[in-house]
Amino acid sequence: MATASLLPVIGKPAPDVSLPSTSGETVSLKQFKGKKTVVLYFYPKDETPGCTKEACSFRDLSAEFEKHNAVIIGVSTDSIESHLKFRDKQKLPFLLLADEDAAVSKAFGVYKQKNLYGKKHLGIERTTFIIDRTGRIAQIYPKVKVEGHVQDILEFLGED
Repeated sequence: MATASLLPVIGKPAPDVSLPSTSGETVSLKQFKGKKTVVLYFYPKDETPGCTKEACSFRDLSAEFEKHNAVIIGVSTDSIESHLKFRDKQKLPFLLLADEDAAVSKAFGVYKQKNLYGKKHLGIERTTFIIDRTGRIAQIYPKVKVEGHVQDILEFLGED
C-alpha cells in the first residue's frame, strides 16, 4: 500500500510500473526512459461521456504530441477486452493499459474514495502525469476537468 510520502511528486522519479496494454504486450514506463516524454493519463471508465471526450481530445491532437516527442498512455481499471473495444470504436491511436487490480492507480495516488449521487465507492480520480525523458515527474494535473485539458498539456510541453 502506497503511503502519502511515496506518492509521485514533481521532480521525483515516477513509479516504475508495468501493465498489459492494447498492443498485446506488457508496457513498462522504463521502456520510454531516455526516449520519450510520457503523458500518463488515468481515467475512470471506458465509454463513459467524460472519458470518451478526454480520449478523443488526445486522439484529435495526437500529432501535436508526436511533435513534442511525447507518447500518450491511458490507464483505467477496465479490462484489455474493454480497452480494445473502446480503442477501436473511438479510433484511439495510443496505448491503453489495464490496471484491473488498481495497483498502479494506487501507486500513483489516483485510486480514491469517490461520491456519486450520494453513494461512496472507490475509483480513479481523473489525473494526468507528465513524465520527462529522465523518468521524473515533470507535471501533475489532479482532478482533471476534461474541457481544455489536452491543450494545457500541449502548452506545458511547448515550454520544454
